[in-house]
Amino acid sequence: MTEILTLCFFAFLAGFIDSIVGGGGLIQVPALLVTLPQYSVQMLLGTGKIPSFTGTMMSAFQYGKKVQFQWWWLLPASVAALLFSIIGSSLVSQLDSRTLKPLILVLLVLVAIYTFIKKDLGSIKTKEISRSKSMSYGIIIGSILGFYDGFFGPGTGSFLVLAFISILGFDFLTSSAHAKIVNLFTNLGSIIIFGWHGNILFQYAIPMAVFNLAGSFIGSKMAILKGNSFVRVIFLLVIVLMILRYSYDIFFKH
Repeated sequence: MTEILTLCFFAFLAGFIDSIVGGGGLIQVPALLVTLPQYSVQMLLGTGKIPSFTGTMMSAFQYGKKVQFQWWWLLPASVAALLFSIIGSSLVSQLDSRTLKPLILVLLVLVAIYTFIKKDLGSIKTKEISRSKSMSYGIIIGSILGFYDGFFGPGTGSFLVLAFISILGFDFLTSSAHAKIVNLFTNLGSIIIFGWHGNILFQYAIPMAVFNLAGSFIGSKMAILKGNSFVRVIFLLVIVLMILRYSYDIFFKH
Protein backbone atom coordinates (compact mmCIF):
# COMPACT_ATOMS: atom_id res chain seq x y z
CA MET A 1 0.00 0.00 0.00
CA THR A 2 2.87 2.38 0.79
CA GLU A 3 4.37 1.72 -2.63
CA ILE A 4 1.03 2.38 -4.35
CA LEU A 5 0.43 5.64 -2.45
CA THR A 6 3.96 6.85 -3.23
CA LEU A 7 3.59 6.06 -6.91
CA CYS A 8 0.13 7.67 -7.06
CA PHE A 9 1.53 10.88 -5.58
CA PHE A 10 4.26 11.07 -8.22
CA ALA A 11 1.80 10.04 -10.94
CA PHE A 12 -0.37 13.04 -9.99
CA LEU A 13 2.64 15.39 -10.21
CA ALA A 14 3.68 13.83 -13.51
CA GLY A 15 0.20 14.27 -14.95
CA PHE A 16 0.09 17.89 -13.83
CA ILE A 17 3.46 18.82 -15.36
CA ASP A 18 3.01 16.69 -18.48
CA SER A 19 -0.37 18.22 -19.29
CA ILE A 20 1.14 21.69 -19.41
CA VAL A 21 4.31 21.14 -21.41
CA GLY A 22 5.36 17.49 -21.33
CA GLY A 23 8.17 16.00 -19.28
CA GLY A 24 6.02 13.93 -16.95
CA GLY A 25 8.33 10.98 -17.48
CA LEU A 26 11.01 13.00 -15.71
CA ILE A 27 8.97 12.48 -12.51
CA GLN A 28 7.15 9.20 -13.07
CA VAL A 29 9.94 6.99 -14.46
CA PRO A 30 12.46 7.67 -11.64
CA ALA A 31 9.66 7.19 -9.08
CA LEU A 32 8.96 3.72 -10.50
CA LEU A 33 12.64 2.80 -10.64
CA VAL A 34 13.27 3.86 -7.03
CA THR A 35 10.04 2.51 -5.53
CA LEU A 36 10.04 -0.86 -7.32
CA PRO A 37 13.72 -1.79 -7.78
CA GLN A 38 12.88 -5.51 -7.68
CA TYR A 39 11.36 -5.35 -11.18
CA SER A 40 13.10 -5.07 -14.56
CA VAL A 41 13.44 -1.71 -16.30
CA GLN A 42 11.26 -2.98 -19.17
CA MET A 43 8.51 -3.92 -16.69
CA LEU A 44 8.59 -0.49 -15.05
CA LEU A 45 8.67 1.41 -18.35
CA GLY A 46 5.64 -0.59 -19.50
CA THR A 47 3.80 0.06 -16.25
CA GLY A 48 4.39 3.80 -16.54
CA LYS A 49 2.88 3.93 -20.02
CA ILE A 50 -0.64 3.21 -18.73
CA PRO A 51 -0.92 6.30 -16.48
CA SER A 52 0.87 8.37 -19.12
CA PHE A 53 -1.74 7.33 -21.67
CA THR A 54 -4.76 8.15 -19.49
CA GLY A 55 -3.31 11.48 -18.41
CA THR A 56 -2.45 12.47 -21.96
CA MET A 57 -5.95 11.50 -23.08
CA MET A 58 -7.46 13.81 -20.46
CA SER A 59 -5.14 16.67 -21.50
CA ALA A 60 -6.00 16.22 -25.17
CA PHE A 61 -9.71 16.32 -24.33
CA GLN A 62 -9.32 19.55 -22.31
CA TYR A 63 -7.17 21.27 -24.95
CA GLY A 64 -9.63 20.21 -27.62
CA LYS A 65 -12.23 22.51 -26.05
CA LYS A 66 -9.94 25.51 -26.52
CA VAL A 67 -7.66 24.76 -29.48
CA GLN A 68 -8.72 23.85 -33.03
CA PHE A 69 -6.76 20.73 -33.95
CA GLN A 70 -5.32 20.65 -37.48
CA TRP A 71 -6.21 17.02 -38.16
CA TRP A 72 -5.14 17.07 -41.82
CA TRP A 73 -1.47 16.89 -40.75
CA LEU A 74 -1.88 15.83 -37.11
CA LEU A 75 -3.42 12.44 -37.92
CA PRO A 76 -0.65 11.31 -40.35
CA ALA A 77 1.96 12.55 -37.85
CA SER A 78 0.26 10.60 -35.05
CA VAL A 79 0.06 7.39 -37.11
CA ALA A 80 3.78 7.72 -37.92
CA ALA A 81 4.49 8.29 -34.22
CA LEU A 82 2.49 5.16 -33.35
CA LEU A 83 4.38 2.96 -35.83
CA PHE A 84 7.82 4.23 -34.81
CA SER A 85 6.93 4.00 -31.12
CA ILE A 86 6.20 0.30 -31.68
CA ILE A 87 9.61 -0.08 -33.35
CA GLY A 88 11.34 1.79 -30.52
CA SER A 89 9.60 -0.26 -27.82
CA SER A 90 10.54 -3.47 -29.66
CA LEU A 91 14.23 -2.47 -29.56
CA VAL A 92 14.35 -1.24 -25.95
CA SER A 93 15.56 -4.58 -24.61
CA GLN A 94 18.19 -5.01 -27.33
CA LEU A 95 19.98 -1.67 -27.23
CA ASP A 96 21.59 0.27 -24.38
CA SER A 97 19.58 3.46 -23.87
CA ARG A 98 22.38 4.90 -21.70
CA THR A 99 24.29 5.78 -24.84
CA LEU A 100 21.58 8.34 -25.61
CA LYS A 101 21.97 10.30 -22.38
CA PRO A 102 25.04 12.43 -23.27
CA LEU A 103 23.47 13.38 -26.60
CA ILE A 104 20.16 14.25 -24.93
CA LEU A 105 21.96 16.34 -22.30
CA VAL A 106 23.69 18.46 -24.96
CA LEU A 107 20.40 18.86 -26.81
CA LEU A 108 18.59 19.94 -23.64
CA VAL A 109 21.22 22.57 -22.83
CA LEU A 110 20.87 24.00 -26.34
CA VAL A 111 17.06 23.97 -26.00
CA ALA A 112 17.25 25.83 -22.66
CA ILE A 113 19.61 28.50 -24.06
CA TYR A 114 17.51 28.93 -27.21
CA THR A 115 14.25 29.25 -25.28
CA PHE A 116 15.72 31.66 -22.72
CA ILE A 117 17.30 33.94 -25.33
CA LYS A 118 14.24 34.03 -27.58
CA LYS A 119 11.87 35.81 -25.21
CA ASP A 120 9.05 35.78 -27.77
CA LEU A 121 9.39 32.07 -28.54
CA GLY A 122 5.94 30.53 -28.53
CA SER A 123 4.18 33.74 -27.55
CA ILE A 124 2.35 34.01 -30.87
CA LYS A 125 1.98 32.02 -34.09
CA THR A 126 5.01 32.97 -36.17
CA LYS A 127 4.72 31.03 -39.44
CA GLU A 128 2.25 30.19 -42.16
CA ILE A 129 3.30 26.92 -43.77
CA SER A 130 1.65 25.16 -46.69
CA ARG A 131 -0.41 22.05 -46.04
CA SER A 132 2.02 19.77 -47.84
CA LYS A 133 4.99 21.06 -45.84
CA SER A 134 3.06 20.89 -42.57
CA MET A 135 2.16 17.28 -43.28
CA SER A 136 5.73 16.35 -44.23
CA TYR A 137 7.21 18.07 -41.18
CA GLY A 138 4.58 16.52 -38.95
CA ILE A 139 5.31 13.00 -40.18
CA ILE A 140 9.07 13.50 -39.72
CA ILE A 141 8.62 14.89 -36.20
CA GLY A 142 6.18 12.13 -35.30
CA SER A 143 8.49 9.41 -36.62
CA ILE A 144 11.64 10.63 -34.82
CA LEU A 145 10.00 11.41 -31.48
CA GLY A 146 7.72 8.39 -31.71
CA PHE A 147 10.77 6.16 -31.93
CA TYR A 148 12.43 8.07 -29.08
CA ASP A 149 9.37 7.73 -26.85
CA GLY A 150 9.07 4.01 -27.48
CA PHE A 151 12.77 3.40 -26.95
CA PHE A 152 13.57 5.76 -24.08
CA GLY A 153 10.75 8.20 -23.35
CA PRO A 154 11.38 10.99 -20.82
CA GLY A 155 10.96 14.45 -22.30
CA THR A 156 9.09 13.40 -25.44
CA GLY A 157 6.23 15.83 -24.80
CA SER A 158 8.64 18.72 -24.29
CA PHE A 159 10.54 17.89 -27.47
CA LEU A 160 7.24 17.74 -29.38
CA VAL A 161 6.23 21.15 -28.05
CA LEU A 162 9.55 22.71 -29.08
CA ALA A 163 9.43 21.06 -32.52
CA PHE A 164 5.93 22.40 -33.21
CA ILE A 165 6.94 25.90 -32.09
CA SER A 166 10.24 26.02 -33.98
CA ILE A 167 9.29 24.16 -37.17
CA LEU A 168 5.55 24.77 -37.55
CA GLY A 169 5.52 28.21 -35.89
CA PHE A 170 2.81 27.50 -33.28
CA ASP A 171 2.45 29.29 -29.96
CA PHE A 172 3.02 27.36 -26.72
CA LEU A 173 -0.64 26.59 -26.05
CA THR A 174 -1.34 25.30 -29.58
CA SER A 175 1.91 23.30 -29.55
CA SER A 176 1.06 21.69 -26.21
CA ALA A 177 -2.39 20.75 -27.50
CA HIS A 178 -1.09 19.11 -30.69
CA ALA A 179 1.76 17.44 -28.80
CA LYS A 180 -0.80 15.70 -26.60
CA ILE A 181 -2.43 13.97 -29.58
CA VAL A 182 0.90 12.73 -30.98
CA ASN A 183 2.03 11.66 -27.50
CA LEU A 184 -1.21 9.75 -27.05
CA PHE A 185 -0.35 7.63 -30.09
CA THR A 186 3.27 7.07 -28.98
CA ASN A 187 2.05 5.87 -25.59
CA LEU A 188 -0.44 3.55 -27.29
CA GLY A 189 2.33 2.03 -29.43
CA SER A 190 4.44 1.36 -26.35
CA ILE A 191 1.49 -0.15 -24.47
CA ILE A 192 0.86 -2.56 -27.34
CA ILE A 193 4.44 -3.87 -27.23
CA PHE A 194 4.95 -3.87 -23.46
CA GLY A 195 1.52 -5.46 -22.96
CA TRP A 196 2.21 -8.12 -25.60
CA HIS A 197 5.35 -9.15 -23.70
CA GLY A 198 3.61 -9.01 -20.30
CA ASN A 199 5.69 -6.06 -19.10
CA ILE A 200 2.90 -4.16 -17.30
CA LEU A 201 2.17 -4.36 -13.56
CA PHE A 202 -1.53 -3.54 -13.56
CA GLN A 203 -1.80 -3.50 -9.75
CA TYR A 204 0.35 -0.35 -9.85
CA ALA A 205 -0.56 0.98 -13.29
CA ILE A 206 -4.32 1.30 -12.71
CA PRO A 207 -4.25 3.39 -9.49
CA MET A 208 -1.42 5.48 -10.94
CA ALA A 209 -3.56 6.06 -14.03
CA VAL A 210 -6.37 7.53 -11.91
CA PHE A 211 -4.03 9.99 -10.21
CA ASN A 212 -2.19 10.89 -13.42
CA LEU A 213 -5.55 11.64 -15.01
CA ALA A 214 -6.50 13.91 -12.08
CA GLY A 215 -3.19 15.79 -12.33
CA SER A 216 -3.63 16.18 -16.07
CA PHE A 217 -7.13 17.59 -15.60
CA ILE A 218 -5.90 20.30 -13.22
CA GLY A 219 -2.73 21.06 -15.20
CA SER A 220 -4.42 21.45 -18.58
CA LYS A 221 -7.13 23.64 -17.03
CA MET A 222 -4.45 25.89 -15.54
CA ALA A 223 -2.47 26.06 -18.82
CA ILE A 224 -5.58 27.11 -20.76
CA LEU A 225 -6.52 29.66 -18.10
CA LYS A 226 -3.08 31.28 -17.74
CA GLY A 227 -1.95 31.08 -21.38
CA ASN A 228 1.37 31.12 -23.25
CA SER A 229 3.55 33.02 -20.75
CA PHE A 230 2.73 30.54 -17.98
CA VAL A 231 3.38 27.54 -20.25
CA ARG A 232 6.73 29.04 -21.31
CA VAL A 233 7.88 29.34 -17.68
CA ILE A 234 6.88 25.72 -16.93
CA PHE A 235 8.61 24.60 -20.14
CA LEU A 236 11.90 26.23 -19.07
CA LEU A 237 11.56 24.76 -15.58
CA VAL A 238 11.04 21.24 -16.95
CA ILE A 239 14.00 21.58 -19.33
CA VAL A 240 16.28 22.70 -16.46
CA LEU A 241 15.12 19.79 -14.30
CA MET A 242 15.79 17.39 -17.17
CA ILE A 243 19.30 18.84 -17.58
CA LEU A 244 19.97 18.28 -13.87
CA ARG A 245 18.62 14.76 -14.02
CA TYR A 246 20.67 13.69 -17.04
CA SER A 247 23.78 15.40 -15.64
CA TYR A 248 23.39 13.36 -12.46
CA ASP A 249 22.89 10.13 -14.44
CA ILE A 250 25.97 10.76 -16.58
CA PHE A 251 28.46 12.27 -14.13
CA PHE A 252 27.51 11.04 -10.65
CA LYS A 253 25.50 7.83 -10.93
CA HIS A 254 27.55 4.67 -10.86
